[in-house]
Amino acid sequence: MMKQRTDRFFAEGINNTLLHVFIMQPYEERNPGVNAWFGNEFDRKNTWFSQLDLFTSYLKRSNFMLQQGLNVADVAYFIGEDAPKMTGVADPPLPIGYQFDYINAEVIMRDMDVKNGLLTLPHGTQYKLLVLPKQETMRPELLEKIKELVNKGANVLGLAPTRSPSLQNQPEANKQVQDLAAELWAKVDGENTKEASYGKGRIMSGLTLEEAFQLIGCIPDCKLPDDNSIHYGHRALEGIDIYFVSNQANEAKEIQPEFRITGKQPELWNAIDGSIRLLPAYEQRGEATMVPMKLAPYESAFVVFRDKATSSPSLNLSDNYPEEQIMEELLGPWEVRFDPSRRGPSEPVTFQALQDWTASSDEQIKYYSGEATYLIPFTLPEKQEGETIWLDLGSLTAMAKVHVNGTYAGGAWTPPYRVNITDQVQAGENQLEVTVVNNWMNRVIGDLKLPIAKRETWCLVNPYNENSPLQPSGLFGPVTIKKINY
Repeated sequence: MMKQRTDRFFAEGINNTLLHVFIMQPYEERNPGVNAWFGNEFDRKNTWFSQLDLFTSYLKRSNFMLQQGLNVADVAYFIGEDAPKMTGVADPPLPIGYQFDYINAEVIMRDMDVKNGLLTLPHGTQYKLLVLPKQETMRPELLEKIKELVNKGANVLGLAPTRSPSLQNQPEANKQVQDLAAELWAKVDGENTKEASYGKGRIMSGLTLEEAFQLIGCIPDCKLPDDNSIHYGHRALEGIDIYFVSNQANEAKEIQPEFRITGKQPELWNAIDGSIRLLPAYEQRGEATMVPMKLAPYESAFVVFRDKATSSPSLNLSDNYPEEQIMEELLGPWEVRFDPSRRGPSEPVTFQALQDWTASSDEQIKYYSGEATYLIPFTLPEKQEGETIWLDLGSLTAMAKVHVNGTYAGGAWTPPYRVNITDQVQAGENQLEVTVVNNWMNRVIGDLKLPIAKRETWCLVNPYNENSPLQPSGLFGPVTIKKINY
C-alpha cells in the first residue's frame, strides 16, 4: 500500500519524501507502544524496523532521480485568483500520457515569458499550453499579461473573463477586463468557432485537451494504456531524459509505452536495488520511441535516455526481459528459527514445506509477530559467463533479507520478491538464509483472545478485535533459483 501510494505521487511530481509519523517510545516494556490514529508507524518498536532500510533506500534513489533537471509538463493550469487559493483543478481533464503543473497569478505576471512558442519560466521549465479555470474573474493587469504572452506566441485555452475579482480601481477595472477579453476572444465564441489566432499565438475555448493538443500538434509525452493503470513522470536535464513508470495495479502488466524521445538508447534503472541495464528492443515511431516493458504488480522503473541509439534488432519483449531458466526449486525441509523474545518457539522448527504461519496449530507460530529465519542448503553447477543468478522468493509477508553462504545479498519487500545472488553463490553446496518479518497485527489479535492479565501487547490505538482476521504471514514461495542472460 505504501509503495503504490508513494509511486503515484512520485509520478505526479513529488520528489522529497518525509516519514510520517515517527513517535517517541518512552515505555521500554510496552509493545508495539505509542501509536496514532493517523499516518504510518515508523519507530524502533515496529517489528520491521530492522528492515526499514529496504524501503527507505528505494525512497532515496527515487527522490534523487526525480530531483534531477527539470520537470517536463505540457500544461500549466492557472489556479485562479479567488481566495483562499492553494491549488487548482485539472479541468478540462488531462488526457493520459501528459503531465501538468499548477501555476498562480504571481508567477505568470512576474516570471512567465514566451520562447520558441513555449511558455517559459526563468529556470527553464516550459509549457505548450496555459489553461484558464472556469471562472468569470481575472484582474485586468493579469489579463494584460496573458494578452502579451499570446501575442508573443503562447497557446491559451479557456473562457473569456467578464469582471475583476478585486474592488481595486472599480468600476474601471471591470471595463478594462471586458475590453481586453473582447479583443482577445473576438473571434472565439466556444460554440461555432473554438479557436483563433492572436498575434503569434492562439486563443481556444470550448475544446477538450485532446482537441487542443491535436490543434497545436502536441503528441503524448508518454503514450500509455488508456485504463489509467500505469502512471508516469518525466525529468529532463542536459542530454538526458528520465522517465518514471509505475504499475498502480495489483497484477502484472505488459505494456508498450511510447516516449517522446528520438535517437537515444533506452536503459532500465531499478530503484529497488540500484541496478542499470540496457533495453535492447525498441522502435522509433515518428517523434517517439516505443519500448516493450513488463512490470510486476505495483512495480516501478526508471527508463533513462542518455546515449545515442544503436539499431534495435527486434521489438520482442523477450529481448528486454530474457527468459528465466529455473536452476533449482527449494522445496524443503526448511529449518525455521523464531525469536523467543517475541514469544516464538524457543527451538528451531522444521517446515517440510512452506506454510502460512497463521495455519499452524502452534499458537506461538500462529500469532507470531516478528522476524523468523528460514535456512536450507542448495546445490548449483559452475556459473557461466554472462549469467545473472536470482533468488525468487515467490511471495511473502511482509519483508525479507537474504544471506547466501553467510554474506548479505539484499532484501525483498515488494513484487517481484527476488534478490540478485550472483556474487554470493558458488559451485557445489550453498547455504541460504532468508529472514522474514511480518507486522504486529497477528500478535495484537492473539493477545485480545487472552485474559487481560496475560496480554503482553499494548498500544494507544487498537484497530483490531479478537475476531479480526489474521494476516497471512511468513515465506510462501515457491522459492526458486533462476538464471538469466541479459
